[in-house]
Amino acid sequence: MKKIIVLASGSGSNAENIIKYFKDSANVKVSYLLSNNPDAYALKRAESLGVNTMVFSRESFYNNGEVLKFLLGSQPDLIVLAGFLWLVPQDIVKAFPDRIVNIHPALLPKYGGKGMYGDKVHNAVLQNGERESGITIHFVNEHFDEGNTLFQATCSVEPGEDRASLVQKIHALEHTYFPKVIEQLLA
Repeated sequence: MKKIIVLASGSGSNAENIIKYFKDSANVKVSYLLSNNPDAYALKRAESLGVNTMVFSRESFYNNGEVLKFLLGSQPDLIVLAGFLWLVPQDIVKAFPDRIVNIHPALLPKYGGKGMYGDKVHNAVLQNGERESGITIHFVNEHFDEGNTLFQATCSVEPGEDRASLVQKIHALEHTYFPKVIEQLLA
């Protein structure tokens, strides 16, 4: 049985989608959802679906090695960032080479980097008059949004499109493709 640990900071719609996708799988299981935010709705979503959760502090993520020790002890086959907003520290990246994946709500390398997440990305896409947006699923390295790209999917940005409709298109792409790419990585 392959094990996934999901890291999330917010609402957790992608985390929930991944958990549901693998819920009845004989080969893959989401064993934990970890969050840096004790108020993240992702925790409630995971708990309601029977997934163990854990909240961690900045200290335990960056300084004292507690999160790294937990991850090493849990032996996940893949760590999935699903709306996780902190930069993954080097010691964790080095412990899990090519085993940490992230999803970004734009076509990297555009609109990536520190501070570029969620509505900030969508607003920038719209303000710059882009005709196309999409998602990028990539491996995580020690820099925001710079790991090797695994998959991209696109959607059109229509003239006069607003943020809400663009968000809907991006979420549809995320929910369709993220679990499938994860499944391929674990095959």
